[in-house]
Amino acid sequence: MPSDHEIARQVATDTGRLLVKLRESAGIGDVGDRGDATAHRFIVGALADLRPGDAVLSEEGTADDGPYGRSRLGADRVWVVDPLDGTREYSEPGRTDWAVHVALVDGDGTPVAGAVALPAEEVTLSTAEPPVLPPDRDGPPRLVVSRSRPPLEASVVARRIGGQLLPLGSAGAKAMAVVRGDADIYLHTGGQYEWDSCAPVAVAAAAGLHVSRADGRNLVYNRPDPWLPDLLICRQRYAEVVVDTVLRMAGDIDLGPASGPW
Repeated sequence: MPSDHEIARQVATDTGRLLVKLRESAGIGDVGDRGDATAHRFIVGALADLRPGDAVLSEEGTADDGPYGRSRLGADRVWVVDPLDGTREYSEPGRTDWAVHVALVDGDGTPVAGAVALPAEEVTLSTAEPPVLPPDRDGPPRLVVSRSRPPLEASVVARRIGGQLLPLGSAGAKAMAVVRGDADIYLHTGGQYEWDSCAPVAVAAAAGLHVSRADGRNLVYNRPDPWLPDLLICRQRYAEVVVDTVLRMAGDIDLGPASGPW
C-alpha cells in the first residue's frame, strides 16, 4: 500500500495532468469552472479508492454531509484539498502560477502529509521527498504578495528589512516560491480558507521553513469553520521580525527600525 505521503503526491500530480489537458482543450470562457469541478471529482474519487473511510474537506464540494463536510469533525484522518488553487490564473492562457493542493491532517488538526503540484511546470513538491531548501540568495529579501491585493503588513515588513515585493498568483505558487528559494517570505493577512494553506504548510514545514499564523500562533486545521485568515511561511531567520511587525501593527505600536543581517 502506498504511504499517505505518496498518495498526496500522486493524487496532486495526476489531478494537475488532468487540468493541463482540460485547459488545452476547453473554451476560454468556462475553463476555470470546469477545471474546479473536474479536479474536485477526480480527487474525491481517488481518495475514496485509496483511503476509504477517510474524511475529505474540499473547496469545491461538501459531499453529502452538509456545509463543509460536517462528518469530518472529530475524525482522526481528514484530507484537506484545493482541487484548483488559482482559478483565475488557470483561466488566463500561458500563466503557470496555479496549483493543486492535497494534504492529510491528523486528529489534532496538524498536517502530516501533503503535496502541492504546479502542473504548468510539471513539478510536484511533497512530503514524500521533502524539498531541500536552497542557500540564501544574494540581494534583498523577497516577499511574495497578491497581484491585486498586497497586504499592508507585507509592505511594512519589506520597508523594515529592506525587502522587495514580488507579485504572484495563487497561494500555492507563492508558498512554493519560498520553498524553492525564489522568495524568502510569504505573509498573507487578507483572508484564506484551510484548503488554501494546508498542503503548502505541510510541504514548507517538511523543508524546514517557519510556518505559523501571522502573529506567531500555531496553525490548526479541520475546525468547524474552515476560515483561516492569515498565514506566515518564511525562512527561519525572518520569522521573528515578521511576527514582531504584525503584533506591533495590531497594537498600534511605533515601528522602530528592525535590526539584523538581512
